Amino acid sequence: MTKNKRFDWILLVILMSYFMILLDNSIIFTGTVKIAQDLNLNQATLSWVSSAYSLTFGGFLLLGGRAGDLFGRRRVFQIGLVIFGLGSLLVGLAVNAPMIIVSRAFQGIGSAILAPTTLAILMDTYEGAERTKAIAYYGAMAGIGASVSLVIGGIFASLLTWRVGFFINVPISIWMFYLAVKHLRTDDAQSGKLDWIGTLTSLIGMSALVYSIIGDWAKLPALILAVVFLAGFIYQEHRTGQPIMPLRIFMDRERIGAYVGRFLYLGAMMGFWFITPQLMQNQLCFSALMAGVAFFPLTIVNFIVALQVARLTAKWGNGGLLVIGIALTAAGMLWMSFFTPAVGYWWGIAAPMVIVGIGQGLSLSPFTAAGVAHTQGADAGAASGVVNVMHQIGGSVGLSILVTVQGLFSGQVAGFQHAILMGAGLLLLALFAAIFLIVPGEHQES
Repeated sequence: MTKNKRFDWILLVILMSYFMILLDNSIIFTGTVKIAQDLNLNQATLSWVSSAYSLTFGGFLLLGGRAGDLFGRRRVFQIGLVIFGLGSLLVGLAVNAPMIIVSRAFQGIGSAILAPTTLAILMDTYEGAERTKAIAYYGAMAGIGASVSLVIGGIFASLLTWRVGFFINVPISIWMFYLAVKHLRTDDAQSGKLDWIGTLTSLIGMSALVYSIIGDWAKLPALILAVVFLAGFIYQEHRTGQPIMPLRIFMDRERIGAYVGRFLYLGAMMGFWFITPQLMQNQLCFSALMAGVAFFPLTIVNFIVALQVARLTAKWGNGGLLVIGIALTAAGMLWMSFFTPAVGYWWGIAAPMVIVGIGQGLSLSPFTAAGVAHTQGADAGAASGVVNVMHQIGGSVGLSILVTVQGLFSGQVAGFQHAILMGAGLLLLALFAAIFLIVPGEHQES
């Protein structure tokens, strides 16, 4: 258990590292137009600026999670910082399409190491009430960071240059590296070797799966390849003595519910974050910067509510809090599906955003806690990797579904309404996962 004098520094390292990853996603959302202009990219090439990052991020997540278990969290975390910081520098310096796409892919590898390793460090460092509080902050960062980053990205893209959003990661990475050396304890590597067959099959399988969602061509062959290699990966994990993803982490009902629920929840939210700024710009004539600022009703409420999660968890339990949070998020989404330009921003978007913000503030931290519940220290990294896989893949799948639904309708408003309604449907399924898996599983023995 950590000492109080170390609490703030370690948590700062964890949260700032996570925030860097979130910031990069939002920079791309708000900076695509400027990036295309500066580097003379067509739409197909531009899409790969995001896709290359998503491909390596999703593909390397399981490896990134297990590497910390085997080789020591601090060492692997520092490697992730170096890769991410260098990748950010190269993206900011990019002068053509191949350079920015390769740099983004390299940066995605750094993110795949940092995301699960930071959560595993949190699990190692804190216990009891301190762990509950730390997980609450970590989960809150997922929502708050994504929303605040839209504003920061809009400011950089509109007033400075999109490159600043990537250059800023370099000094932050250096600072995080220094703080990690100074404040994170040196942990010994576990005995044993990395499961290279599992690593290779998971890397190909996960990359193919992500490509089958976000790719432009040969998506069906990619999906078939993903199924074949992921099946081989699961078989390998079953037979090997030192798997990178121990199948025992799926033997817990609460964790299974958390993985399924997080997949569905992030699917709805990623689609919401993507299509709502576009609607505000096209239907309400907001600038890119104002569309980011317009998320403040959600962001502020989310921040206030997230700070109360630790206290509310003690009162209602993790599962109970999650049920309330998902239900409120779904209610807010359902309300927003009635938006029309005549209703306007305040009642059509801002007011429902407050409800969504409350729900999001109550949901993301409990999802994180349930996803690593009952894990032993040796499996914390692997469980954290699966949490992030569900976050990443769920977001990609949900975004694809909501954008497809939106495209089925001729008018943007009608498309938005039905897409948001679909998001509410995904949240309803996430609610079922919480009620029937997480809540009963919360009380079972590890």
